Amino acid sequence: MFRRTKIIATLGPSTDDPKVLDRLVKAGIDLVRLNFSHQTADDHRRRVEAIRACADAYGKEIGVIADLQGPKIRIEKFQEGQILLEEGNPFTLDATLASGAGDQTQVGITYKQLPKDVRKDDILILDDGRISLKVKEVTDTQVHCKVLVGGTLSNSKGINRQGGGLSADALTHKDKTDIALAAEMDVDYLAVSFPRDAADIQEARKLFKAAGSKGGVIAKIERAEALKNSKGIINASDAVMIARGDLGVEIGDASLPAYQKQLIKQARDLNKVVITATQMMESMIQSPIPTRAEVSDVANAVFDGTDAVMLSGETAAGKFPVKAITAMDRICREAEKQPVTQVSDHRMATQFGRIDEAIAMATMYTANHLSINAIAALTESGSTALWMSRINTAIPIYAISRDICTRRRVTLYRGVHSIPFEDVQVHDPVLANKIIIKELLKRGAVSEGDLVVITKGDLQGIIGGTNSMKIVCVGQEN
Repeated sequence: MFRRTKIIATLGPSTDDPKVLDRLVKAGIDLVRLNFSHQTADDHRRRVEAIRACADAYGKEIGVIADLQGPKIRIEKFQEGQILLEEGNPFTLDATLASGAGDQTQVGITYKQLPKDVRKDDILILDDGRISLKVKEVTDTQVHCKVLVGGTLSNSKGINRQGGGLSADALTHKDKTDIALAAEMDVDYLAVSFPRDAADIQEARKLFKAAGSKGGVIAKIERAEALKNSKGIINASDAVMIARGDLGVEIGDASLPAYQKQLIKQARDLNKVVITATQMMESMIQSPIPTRAEVSDVANAVFDGTDAVMLSGETAAGKFPVKAITAMDRICREAEKQPVTQVSDHRMATQFGRIDEAIAMATMYTANHLSINAIAALTESGSTALWMSRINTAIPIYAISRDICTRRRVTLYRGVHSIPFEDVQVHDPVLANKIIIKELLKRGAVSEGDLVVITKGDLQGIIGGTNSMKIVCVGQEN
């Protein structure tokens, strides 16, 4: 049984061993993520080359996501590497203090505008919520605070303002350099960190395209402001990632589950792809098995309709990267057996704006109400397969395309699997059907007597040209 929910693994030191990478591919990863917050350009190039070579060896496509660092607002470094903050003590964030000069009473900050963005009584959250400070006084260059929740604070930890409102631009100078690097490496998706509105996504897309990329753009929802502008951000993107770390810090952990469900539904309603990320199996950085709470977390994201679930430190730096993928695969497959993941009333009462969109929706309605074994979409851009993937179904969807960029892009779409099709200029519809069925038989996707729905266009090779749907019985393609 094909797993419909896609799994994204972040690459890092734990996956650099070729044997580990090989086992990750065997375990079923669909995409990999390069975290541009860490490592060098050469590290990223080497990892892309390695995963592409490994994927080729197994005759499959694995998508690549380049995740920009963004304007992560951080403290600078301490003289001793870390300090212990005690509740009630004063502590100062100083924009003029040099990196490495931090001590028990103060530390520098990377974002020099912080004193202009905060006010007295604001709550600042450090290290993903582990440390809380209350602002007592603000000067031109310093933020004087009182420790609300203490603990060990080490170098370069992130700072968030509870409720959001820090005004750093979404794209830093480093991000713009990294966009060019991502295009050079021919990645399939660019993930934009901390966007505030649609304009931030549009700027990133413009730079990505100007650098020569055909890749898609993912908006990471991790600012409180992004929730207010979510519709515009989603419409401007190809996909959204619910980045629950910083988002949870800004809006509060108790508010996060409801927003996660809302964002998944909103993305699917707008025909966009959605990724659920951050701490999905955090315990597996150190443990060979997930907690029961983590199992429920992954399963609930699948029930809600997420296209993909993502692992970060679990694979990049964890002790058990392959076991983490295996566990996630097992949980997704079990969750996908539930009826809620197989039925849909998506867009039943809406008008369609394009012919190929109408064909896609008609195909899914037909497939879900007839004993169909597979859906084959002959596609140039992947749009037909994307629309199909918005409908919950247990039937595998095959995006058949000559374009390798399209085949890699659809690796993110729920329930969609790609097949190369070199004979794109075949104009005889019967011959085209025979070739498609032959490819499905070769992969064991169908058997003699199975019913397959095939969609394609009269003019093959034309983007947006899908205009026909045909039900074919395997063995009777004439």
